[in-house]
Amino acid sequence: MENPKPAPGAKQPAPEAKPLLPEAARRTAAWCVVLLLVAGVVAVAVWLVIVLKSAVTPVLLALLGTALLGPVHAWLIRMRVNRALAAGLTCVALVAVVGGAAYIVVSALIDTGDQILASVKQGVQWVADHFGFEGKGIEDLAANSKQLLEKFGAGAASGVLAGLSVIGSLVATSVLALLLTFFFLKDSDRAARLAHTVAPRGTGEMVEAMARRAFEAVEGFMRGTTIIALIDAVCITVGLLVLRVPGAVGLGALVFIGAYIPFLGAVLSGAVACLVALADRGVGTALWTLGVVLAVQQLEGHILQPMVQSRTVQMHPAMIMVALTAGASVAGLLGMLLAVPVCAAFFGVVGELRKRYAPEEPAAP
Repeated sequence: MENPKPAPGAKQPAPEAKPLLPEAARRTAAWCVVLLLVAGVVAVAVWLVIVLKSAVTPVLLALLGTALLGPVHAWLIRMRVNRALAAGLTCVALVAVVGGAAYIVVSALIDTGDQILASVKQGVQWVADHFGFEGKGIEDLAANSKQLLEKFGAGAASGVLAGLSVIGSLVATSVLALLLTFFFLKDSDRAARLAHTVAPRGTGEMVEAMARRAFEAVEGFMRGTTIIALIDAVCITVGLLVLRVPGAVGLGALVFIGAYIPFLGAVLSGAVACLVALADRGVGTALWTLGVVLAVQQLEGHILQPMVQSRTVQMHPAMIMVALTAGASVAGLLGMLLAVPVCAAFFGVVGELRKRYAPEEPAAP
């Protein structure tokens, strides 16, 4: 049948209006708006963290401690120990282990610190002499530092007071973090109910899954990093003892501490070990020390990390470096220590969201 012709005088339908921008431009504009909103939310969150860092820092440290000590607390619960008593015993064990490790590290650094500093000074002076740097090297630096100290004595005194204030703040933060760790361990069975209570209606299951995924990522990072740091420190200490490098135990302690700052800590501790070997034992021993450090790093990168951290969130080295830089700009050394665990938790949440909302790919034939 033929379409009926419109009656004379009837109103003609208006032609469809064409969009002002093409489809690609509209999609790009929409994504730009989304990115601006996300950037604004992130900026506000970072600002709040900086303003409330006195409260945020103990919470983050307590979460790291809870992730590291979770298996110990779970084992005590399986042994039919009361939850509160198990959390208290776990915190006591944490204080004993951390205090003992700190005592060993500090005593090793005190016993060999002067020797290490003198060797580093000689190594830097050797590099300056053989590579033609102008001036008298370290001696000029020491003399200038002494003059500055004499000139600004009052500033130095105020610096001492500021240092005492920092120490008091660190002690208060550590005590608060320990108390929060106790409560997090004791009430860990209520975390799922808290997630369902806080989350909007109908999203409790998703919030719980995201929180579990983020905590598992942080848990894997802390355990894996601790195991790898211990193995690295033992291997490098044994190598330095075989090469008769002075202050081997103190240098091994530096390696263990630096392992919690990915890439940067290993580079700095390895450079100090090479400088000490260069100053005290010569070029040959310094090259052997460099070989030991590189061999341990290869062992870590190709064997230890795939074995120990295979189930955790894997991040690209470039992303880790960006996270370290951002953490240092926000909170200095503490920010560098917390940057990678926070990023691991973020990528854990992103992985959970992708698993829930990403379209399923067809199976390969």
